[in-house]
Amino acid sequence: MHPFFVLLHLAAAVMLLLWAVRMVRTGIERAYGPSLRGALRRARGGPAGMALAGLLLAIVLQSATAVGVLAAGFAQTGLIGVGAGLAALVGADLGSALVVKLLSFDLSELGPLLMLAGATLFLKLDNRTLRQIGRILLGISFILLSLRLVGEATAPLRHSAVLPQVAAYLAGDPVTAMAVAALLAWVLHSSVATLILFATFAANGVLPVEAAAPMVLGANIGGALVAVWLTRGAGLPARHIPLGNLVFRAAAAGVWLVLLDLVPGLLPALGSDPAVQLVNFHVVFNLALVVAALPLTGPMERLMGRLWPVMPETAAPADAHRSALDPASVATPALALASAQRELLRMGEALEAMLQPVIDLLEDGDLQQIDRVRARDGEVNRRHTDIKLFIADVNRRALTADEARRSLELASLAMDFEAVGDIIAKTLLAQAEEMALGRLHFSREGRAEIEGLHARVLANMQLALNVLVSSDLDSARQLAGEKAILRRMERDSHDRHLARLRAGAPETLATSDIHLEVVRALKEINSLLVKVAYPILAEQGFLRETRLVDVA
Repeated sequence: MHPFFVLLHLAAAVMLLLWAVRMVRTGIERAYGPSLRGALRRARGGPAGMALAGLLLAIVLQSATAVGVLAAGFAQTGLIGVGAGLAALVGADLGSALVVKLLSFDLSELGPLLMLAGATLFLKLDNRTLRQIGRILLGISFILLSLRLVGEATAPLRHSAVLPQVAAYLAGDPVTAMAVAALLAWVLHSSVATLILFATFAANGVLPVEAAAPMVLGANIGGALVAVWLTRGAGLPARHIPLGNLVFRAAAAGVWLVLLDLVPGLLPALGSDPAVQLVNFHVVFNLALVVAALPLTGPMERLMGRLWPVMPETAAPADAHRSALDPASVATPALALASAQRELLRMGEALEAMLQPVIDLLEDGDLQQIDRVRARDGEVNRRHTDIKLFIADVNRRALTADEARRSLELASLAMDFEAVGDIIAKTLLAQAEEMALGRLHFSREGRAEIEGLHARVLANMQLALNVLVSSDLDSARQLAGEKAILRRMERDSHDRHLARLRAGAPETLATSDIHLEVVRALKEINSLLVKVAYPILAEQGFLRETRLVDVA
């Protein structure tokens, strides 16, 4: 086979692997995201407890990077400290290594069964959770398929005349091998996928274990770099967590690189097969790092604080003053309306950043955290004013009928988004303030109801922003259908709340007004978000003028 086609097949197999890993993670986040975030936020037991929580989350999400970004977000709002976040991230890396170990087993016989079950759940059922479980099963089946394709694509490379020379060079220069692997893991944005690739290459005889072992260390460094890159726009101390983890992993990789040279029998002791040796080496490396790093999370937190001290101005969002509105485009209405839509999208992203921490602030927030989130409402109001004035300026030009209609739709959506910001700032955060001042807590059942509503509204906010960008009719129909679902969820929550009041539950009695106000506010936010779909549905004739039934 021509080398071009060999590389093409290999690249396609690698991209399928990356997509499959992402597919599994997306399904789990959509189905169980709020519960997983709550598990990390409520983790107890000091560094060891946080490490265990991070390990379990990474196994479920198949990504230590996702846990790192989550911990950084909690650190930015003050819900967890940098030391606790570091412990969670170190544990998450061990969990990620265990995922690689699990995927290294020969599970190919399960592929067709998982594909059939996953496709059936995803395509034939309407329940959101079951559809996401189907997505997860499909993702796992695609991982298994991609590994087989990688093996088939690399088979011709075993007879390559160039490959042995490259492998010999990497085996003789472990520092370069580490650097290449770190770069590859960063480019792929997945240490799990990178290490699975290395194990597959080793199993097929493409990569000798002497070259692959330093590359395992490099992949660990590259995986830590991914979290640093993804949180580069966050404020301090959120960035201290991935930066501290990077320091831990780079130092540990240097130590283990020396050990590989001093102890030649280290890798053979970890298994008889090259792929097994690499995977076990990866697990041992991360296990040793957990043991060594947990007692040092406190000193590392102080070191990060000295190297990158927290300044008051870092609390402001990095993009709080950027605008997508282009005054030069006003003379061209089509371009001007496109820039107004981009600004509206940024307004929606600011709202998402305000809404996401609300569920945690209602339970464990303090007044400073609440004020930090409320400060973003100023950005929402400013963007609303800018969009309103910009569209007014555009409307002074000669517009087509479609452009005039679109300008009114965008101005109306900006008003709705501004109303969402007011509900979050003046209702939800006000209730969080009352909870914090009174040291109040919802009942377990009441909190579960609010968490479910919050997760649904947050998912619908993401869907609304996608609909705003894509104007996809099916997505718009799905978004419009969410209004009835939220109405039903609110009614069921209200009925269960009244039942708890009749039973005289103390926590329910103390937080009854707050509970009802929060539920009502979430429903109002959802109703405003659903309006993103109305122009698309109306244009296609799928929107009724009234909900009243005609009476003969």
